[in-house]
Amino acid sequence: MSRKVAFYGIFAALAVLMGYVEAMVPSPVPIPGVKLGLANVIVLIALYFMGTGAAIGVNVIRVIISALLFNGFSGFLFSIAGAALSMLVMYLAKKVRSSSVIGVSVLGGVAHNIGQIAVAAVVLQTPGLMYYLPTLLISGIVTGIVIGIVAKYCLSHIEKSGLKY
Repeated sequence: MSRKVAFYGIFAALAVLMGYVEAMVPSPVPIPGVKLGLANVIVLIALYFMGTGAAIGVNVIRVIISALLFNGFSGFLFSIAGAALSMLVMYLAKKVRSSSVIGVSVLGGVAHNIGQIAVAAVVLQTPGLMYYLPTLLISGIVTGIVIGIVAKYCLSHIEKSGLKY
């Protein structure tokens, strides 16, 4: 049991740290709202290494701590919506045998952006934000591929090391 708690703590801390690093580094793309989503590497690794329940736990802890430290309540709303939809889609995609880590990551990235833009349209009462969706979908695909590649590489090293949850 203490081993599992330690893994939760390590993964949650890494996810918060990756989010912080990303907030400190200027975005390479000058489009508002487009981010790489480095914390999602950790969540994706948790999904495959620790399981769905653990990945949800790590993601919720990450969103709450990040909101308290960096984003505030509105950031929390956008993040939790994106994280929840993303986790649901990744969970369902992972159940499909033919899906890869990269494919699951892409679907999660796209779902995250859809969740965030939907909440933004409701909270800001601006349905016109939906016109921004194609840009976010493209960025979700591109960043999903990058995140998926990094997670796949990390997972292969975890497997080679013989580390068990």
